[in-house]
Amino acid sequence: MTLTQLEIFSLVAELRGFTAAATRLGIGQSAVSHAIKTLEQELGVELFRRHQSLVEPSDIGQQLLLRARAMLGLANTLRQEAADARGMRRGTLRIGSFGPTSSMKLLPSILKRFRALHPGIEVHVDEGPDRQVLQWLDERRIDVGFVVLPEERFDTFALMEDQMVALLPAAHPLAAQANLKLGDLCDDPFILTEAGSSELVWRLFNAARLTPNVRYRCSQLLSTLDIVGRGDAVSVVSEGSLPPLDNSRIVMRPLSPPIPRQIGLAVLDRRQASPATLAFIELARALHPV
Repeated sequence: MTLTQLEIFSLVAELRGFTAAATRLGIGQSAVSHAIKTLEQELGVELFRRHQSLVEPSDIGQQLLLRARAMLGLANTLRQEAADARGMRRGTLRIGSFGPTSSMKLLPSILKRFRALHPGIEVHVDEGPDRQVLQWLDERRIDVGFVVLPEERFDTFALMEDQMVALLPAAHPLAAQANLKLGDLCDDPFILTEAGSSELVWRLFNAARLTPNVRYRCSQLLSTLDIVGRGDAVSVVSEGSLPPLDNSRIVMRPLSPPIPRQIGLAVLDRRQASPATLAFIELARALHPV
């Protein structure tokens, strides 16, 4: 069993295909097939179920995939520690990001500075909903991720705090009020933005024993703003994620009582984090002290 075989196995599982994995790795499909076949013969189990052109991990393949990713993560850490001794001239950093707050307001400045300081580190950024980033951390698909705090099962580092706010159509009767309670937003159609703080929004309503009338779920904040601006729904989002608003179509109102939201970085275990990951976290905290 080799690290190359495990890397190919992990990538085939992630991309659900031999051809896609071969393209990503820049090798022939036959080489991918041979690596998987050899690994299956060595382990004595079938790692994938084939469905025409698509493949998916078998039950035992899914179980071994977590181990393989852990081993690949450890190997990457070893390489990075060796690179650190040489001045961190080589290595890889995988970052998970979500929504406008992290992807547009936090990450660009951190990444620009990081690349200037460590040009030899290859950086990969994956973007998805906040809960997806947590899953990527659990599955070791990323080294570090932007998350909504608190997250007790990870080692976390706070970077910024903003407030949750209500979004209303400008012509809505509640737009005349200076602030709103969560209960004020339960009668109208509600839009849930999946990209950023959807889990936090659900927790807020559940804690208040309220149920919003969710009619829309959007993966992008711009879609949320468009639907609210058309007068079709209300929403709760983070103030830090918002671009300048067209006040003729949308109004923002603070919530009462105020509801803060904290954004930070998370790693599965800081003791096992690579030097590149730790350098990224240190730089992020220096640029965005809480």
